[in-house]
Amino acid sequence: MKTKAFCLLLLLSLILVGCGKKDKGDNTATPGASSPTVAPTQAATTAPTTAPTETPVATTAPQATQAASDTDAVTTASIVNDQEGFLNAIGTNGTWIICLLNDLTIDKEIALEGEFKNGKKDDAGNEIIQRKVALYSQDADRNITARYTLTAPKFTILSPQASIQHGTFKGDLYVGVKDFKLVDTTVDGNVYFMTEEAKSTFTMDETSKVTGKQEMQK
Repeated sequence: MKTKAFCLLLLLSLILVGCGKKDKGDNTATPGASSPTVAPTQAATTAPTTAPTETPVATTAPQATQAASDTDAVTTASIVNDQEGFLNAIGTNGTWIICLLNDLTIDKEIALEGEFKNGKKDDAGNEIIQRKVALYSQDADRNITARYTLTAPKFTILSPQASIQHGTFKGDLYVGVKDFKLVDTTVDGNVYFMTEEAKSTFTMDETSKVTGKQEMQK
């Protein structure tokens, strides 16, 4: 009986020891499942926006223009369509070239006066003296598009290196300077020369004509 009790006690002790070991093992901290390491999220880096390079538009430099203070008034042109404008243009305070825009009749004697330069220079660098009465219109290609008639009882030429071009003068022409020219122009009247030099140096091209006399002034 004692032996049986002893064996029972021994068995109970062994069971208690086994349970104790089991509890101890259960109490051992088991590292929990590690949270997956999340790599720090790098903020999306926006590449710096580069403004599109703007290709410069090709521009044509404007033609050089002289300031008004640098422009010699005598090198400009007068474009006229009435008596007052024409008389101002042919005077000593006028311009080197006078351009009509239409037929014009003036009921009194007129004169081309004053020395003018055309804004150009000759091969020696000297300014060129010229006076031109243009009785015509032209297009951008310099083709003559219209011819006009200037009418006056008497037109005296006193400006050096003068010419009347591409139209008709109706009246008597008095020439008092050398080298006067008619270029593709009809004089419906007489031409009188005021000096021998004016007569000897007068020229007209083959398309010009004088309907009346060509002689020295009496």
